[in-house]
Amino acid sequence: MQISEYTAVELSKAIKEKKVTVKEAVEACLAVIKEKEPTLNAFVTVDEEGALKEADEIQKKIDSGELTGPLAGVPVAIKDNMCTEGLLTTCSSKILYNFVPTFSSEAVLNLKKAGAIIIGKTNMDEFAMGSTCETSYYGPTKNPRNPEHVPGGSSGGSAAAVAAGEVPYSLGSDTGGSIRQPASYCGVVGMKPTYGRVSRYGLVAYGSSLDQIGPLCMDVTDCATIMEAICSHDIKDSTSVERDDNDFTSALVDDVKGMKIGIPKDYFGDGLNSEVKEAIMKAVDVLKSKGAIVEEFDLSLVEYAIPTYYTIAAAEASSNLERFDGIKYGYRTEEYNGLHNMYKKSRSEGFGPEVKRRIMLGSFVLSSGYYDAYYLKALKVKALIKKAFDEAFSKYDIIVAPAAPTTAPMIGKSLSDPIAMYLSDIYTISANLAGIPGMSIPCGTDSKGLPIGLQLLGDCFNEHKLIRAAYAYECETGVYTKQHMLNGKDGE
Repeated sequence: MQISEYTAVELSKAIKEKKVTVKEAVEACLAVIKEKEPTLNAFVTVDEEGALKEADEIQKKIDSGELTGPLAGVPVAIKDNMCTEGLLTTCSSKILYNFVPTFSSEAVLNLKKAGAIIIGKTNMDEFAMGSTCETSYYGPTKNPRNPEHVPGGSSGGSAAAVAAGEVPYSLGSDTGGSIRQPASYCGVVGMKPTYGRVSRYGLVAYGSSLDQIGPLCMDVTDCATIMEAICSHDIKDSTSVERDDNDFTSALVDDVKGMKIGIPKDYFGDGLNSEVKEAIMKAVDVLKSKGAIVEEFDLSLVEYAIPTYYTIAAAEASSNLERFDGIKYGYRTEEYNGLHNMYKKSRSEGFGPEVKRRIMLGSFVLSSGYYDAYYLKALKVKALIKKAFDEAFSKYDIIVAPAAPTTAPMIGKSLSDPIAMYLSDIYTISANLAGIPGMSIPCGTDSKGLPIGLQLLGDCFNEHKLIRAAYAYECETGVYTKQHMLNGKDGE
């Protein structure tokens, strides 16, 4: 078994058993990156020198018994919107082309405490605004399963890097499905935790009431293990919630007998690709055969989710992106006449078309005379969507749905039609509006060999139930290792 085929937990175990050194693990990742990056473009920055230096230090701590955790010595890639001390953090935007933070985000620090080695920063849609990883200033990332297709977004680089075997796992962020949708498109496991479960400190904000950091990885065991590492209460984040139930690996139990699973009829109507629907229903049958109780139900307000999400997210984005003005850091236009002209030209030249589109939309819905008609109404609908989920979870342990209406589209297809790109988030954005956890796991491929993702949704702080159901499904159908994906198998 080659080093690039290990899951994160398997690699850490091999390092502890002295089958592999930390340096060899890092060098193996760097070799795959050098081989595949010319095609995939999954990374913005690769810190080869820093990673190799860190490898020697981590090896000493493992050998001395100082580091004993299940991620010690394992390389990781970080989405380029999380601050990393001394390492370029661009949000894949021209306006932050030279920004090197003086601190690291709390989630990154938690991984470093666990002995993880940051190998680089992954490509993304600019400021996380996009669903295909095509709006990046550094060019589009391509799907490892078929480079003519997108990897999804905005965490497309993080998903592609894992799917291609460049790293065993990565961190992404999810504002409206930006972990789950690319996980589905690339055939990896991805989780968006409950809002407040993982600290957002050091995450460059897009939609502050919606953003959440989570893992992208090879299998459910890795997902549970990474979640244990990154979840913590953080006084630096006012939305961080203190919890004592972060023992996610305890949910790795192959048992769903008696678990009540709801299937929302609204998610399986027009617009859902027939192959995706078939794969999802087959996955449901697997859980049913293992003793789960499955029922269909009506989940109202789905049709309002997209306009509600884009109204709120754009409003928050227009506010959050005010700070990028060319004064203290980032891009500044070379020629300008006066302060206001400098602001205008720096932002016009520094931001890409999709970011400008959302800033303008957000500024409009927050403007005098339109605030009540749009933004305030969107907040009211958001509350109704949360109420609808509360009612559903009073009856069901988890909800099963597609992660996306289709498999990964061709590169260029969605970018030319922003509305089509927005509609690709239809099954994921409600979880962010409600603040609930969501997870995507591979459940097959379509006729073109492109992965299909099964989305699991749970009530607030019920990640354990999602992990349990996902693990039971994985045990029944086969573990999705790198070898499965690189060989184009779907694990069945």
